[in-house]
Amino acid sequence: MFFNLSGCYPQAPKKIVVSEGYSWDFQEVKEGSVLKHIFILKNASGKILNIKGIDTSCGCTVSEVAKRSLSPGEETKLEVTFNTKGYSGLTQQFIYVHTDDLDNPVVRYIIKAKVIKHN
Repeated sequence: MFFNLSGCYPQAPKKIVVSEGYSWDFQEVKEGSVLKHIFILKNASGKILNIKGIDTSCGCTVSEVAKRSLSPGEETKLEVTFNTKGYSGLTQQFIYVHTDDLDNPVVRYIIKAKVIKHN
């Protein structure tokens, strides 16, 4: 699966590869759980790829990338942590990785969960 910012996110040139996809579903979790998932981002281009920054859709979601400059063919881990405190029902959060690749300036990841309140 590849990402492009145009329209309905059709496939883009194979410059950035995410080996396990762009989304992760934690399924059903208890409210208050702190969830973690690691995405693998690979530079499939023939030039150095620089990660300029990472934004999330909410303060409850934190993301860290292990390496900000990737040589051709190199991979890095993007660790995403989501604190479900105060959430209930179906929820999703977005993570935006900003790169210096003109074809893929922003790579969007999604994490999802069905949060169950404590009784």
